[in-house]
Amino acid sequence: MLVVMQSHATEEQVRVVCQRIESLGLKAHPIPGSLRTAIGITGNKGEIDLGVLESLPGVVECIPVSKPYKLVSRDAKEEDTILRIPTPSGDVLVGGEHVALVAGPCAVETEEQCLAIAERVKKSGARLFRGGAYKPRTSPYSFQGLGENGLKILSKVRATHGFGIVTEAIDNESLDLVEEYADVIQIGARNMQNFSLLKRAGRAKKPVLLKRGMAATLDEFLMAAEYILSEGNYNVMLCERGVRTFSDFSRNTLDLAVVPAVKKRSHLPIFVDPSHGTGKRHKVLPLSRAAVAVGADPGRDEAGVDHDAVGVVDRELPLERDGPVDLDLESPARRRRLRFDRVHRTVPVGHGDTGLLPHLSRQRVGGGLAVVDLDDPAGR
Repeated sequence: MLVVMQSHATEEQVRVVCQRIESLGLKAHPIPGSLRTAIGITGNKGEIDLGVLESLPGVVECIPVSKPYKLVSRDAKEEDTILRIPTPSGDVLVGGEHVALVAGPCAVETEEQCLAIAERVKKSGARLFRGGAYKPRTSPYSFQGLGENGLKILSKVRATHGFGIVTEAIDNESLDLVEEYADVIQIGARNMQNFSLLKRAGRAKKPVLLKRGMAATLDEFLMAAEYILSEGNYNVMLCERGVRTFSDFSRNTLDLAVVPAVKKRSHLPIFVDPSHGTGKRHKVLPLSRAAVAVGADPGRDEAGVDHDAVGVVDRELPLERDGPVDLDLESPARRRRLRFDRVHRTVPVGHGDTGLLPHLSRQRVGGGLAVVDLDDPAGR
C-alpha cells in the first residue's frame, strides 16, 4: 500500500499519517519526492481500511501496490533516487545525471599497496575508493582478507587522499566494523540472499551497494534490495556483475539487459561491473561503452542515450599482454555512434605498472554512474 500526500503537505501531517499507520501494527516508510511525499506501508497481512488513512489531513489517495517489492518500485517513487555520499573531500552524488567513479584493489593486502593505488586513482578524478578487507572465497584455504586491520588501512587511505571508502561486509559481525570504518557498505554477490545480513544492512546508517547474485533473477535482485529498504535504509545502489552461464570465453556473462529492466521497475541507481562479467581485460572497455549505451531511452533526449542509471568499468582482471587499454572516444565515428558529450581517456593505475584505470571525465557525460575496481590479477 502507498499513501500519496498532497504537494503542500506539511511535515507534521506526514508525521501524523505515519503514526496512524504504526498504530495499526504496520510499518510506515516516508519517501520524499521532488513534488510530494509518499508513504509506503509494509507488514500488512490483509486488506487495509483505506478510509482510515484517506480521511487524514494532507492525504491525496491510497494506492495498492501489486508488486512483491513495494519500496524499490517506481510505484513508490517515480523519479530516480539520487544518493549523497559524504566524504572528506565533499559529498559524492550518485544517480540521476551524476557520474560516480569508484576504484581500488580487490583485496587490501598492505598499506603501501593501497596508498600507491590511491595516489593514482585520485589523479583519475575518482572520489570513492574500494578495497576488500573481508573476502568471501570459494576455497577455505584462500586469502580471506585482513579484517579490521584492512579497514584501518582503508581509513588511512581516506585520511590521506580524502576518498569515501566502499568495502564489503560478509556477516553481521563484520558489518558492525564496516559501518564504523567505511562510507559505503557493500553486500557481495554471494550474500545477495543472506537475509539476516540484508536486514542488518537495512538498520545501518550508511549507504549500501548491493551486488546481484550470480544466478539471481531480476525479481530476486529487487526483493533483496527490498529487505534493506524495509528496515529503514533507503540509500541503496544496485550493481550488475555478471551471471553464471555456459559461456566458456568469459568468467561470467554480463547481463546488460537487466539495466533497462531495473530502470523501468525501480527508482534505485544501478552500477555495472563488466570485469567480473568477463574476466578479460580487453573486454572491459567495449562492455563499458555498451553499459553506457544500454540505458538508451530515445524518447527522453535527442542523443537517444539515457545514462541515468548505468555504471561502468570494474576490476583490474587477469591481465593479458595486449598492450595498454585505450578508452579514447575522441574519434568522430565513435562519438557519433554513442553520442557522447565528453571525451574519456586513460591514466596508469594498479599493482605496479600492470594495471590501467579507464578515466571517466569528471564533467557530465550525459549523466550516469561509473564503477572501477582493480582486482587481483592472480585471482586470490
